[in-house]
Amino acid sequence: MHEGGKGEGHRAGSGGSGSGVDQEFLALERELTVLLRRARASSGEMVREVHPDLESSAYGLLVRLEERGRQRATELAAYIGVGKATMSRQLRALEELGLVAREPDPADGRAWLVHLTEVGRERFGRVRDARRARYVRELASWDRDEVAELARLLHRLNRGVERG
Repeated sequence: MHEGGKGEGHRAGSGGSGSGVDQEFLALERELTVLLRRARASSGEMVREVHPDLESSAYGLLVRLEERGRQRATELAAYIGVGKATMSRQLRALEELGLVAREPDPADGRAWLVHLTEVGRERFGRVRDARRARYVRELASWDRDEVAELARLLHRLNRGVERG
């Protein structure tokens, strides 16, 4: 719950910076901006621990491949929200580093499936474990139900963004 109490629809005055925008949405924008800035920096650090030459955007690809297994590049591009050319470049870089490999799609001989290599899985797993331990430390004072609620709300937000 926010400090103002549940359901209060505060509006900024016409002379304020909100110009009629709900204060809750301004606060949400501010907090998401801080969170995303920190997440980008953190992902950059984490992905460099997988391999020093990786771009920070590669971390999301590694997460998706670890969670979902083999996927087509087009599926990955749609999930991450980038074009085919960008995805192709990112996958080529991961492949050159030995972190992912491609294999023919048995369902469609013209398509390829991308998957983590054993090296990619091991390196990514080590970094992901360290990241999870960091969350446990940072949220140690939170009740487990609060952590679960935050995860549920972020999932809901992400699903809404996917649907656009």
